[in-house]
Amino acid sequence: MSWPCVGEAGRTGDWRIGRPVLDPEKCIAAKKNRILCMQCWVFCPDNVITRTVPPTIDLEYCKGCGICAAVCPSQAIEMHPEHEHGASTEREDLSCGC
Repeated sequence: MSWPCVGEAGRTGDWRIGRPVLDPEKCIAAKKNRILCMQCWVFCPDNVITRTVPPTIDLEYCKGCGICAAVCPSQAIEMHPEHEHGASTEREDLSCGC
């Protein structure tokens, strides 16, 4: 059994193209003010979602895979394009210039 830890794969939020956005009005845990459901926390492969009310997502390490949005039974998490949040869509050219 694997137990990932935050940051294990590095700061993956630097190259994310989709950002999970949580709507507390739809979140079962937030609406009930109790740690309920937590499917997003259970299925996050990078362990970047807290088991709190409401859950929070560490965007510094979230790679934007969208699993949390896919498993949320109340559709409280939606994936939005990263550029909608002020991130640049241009990437630095990493070629050697040879």
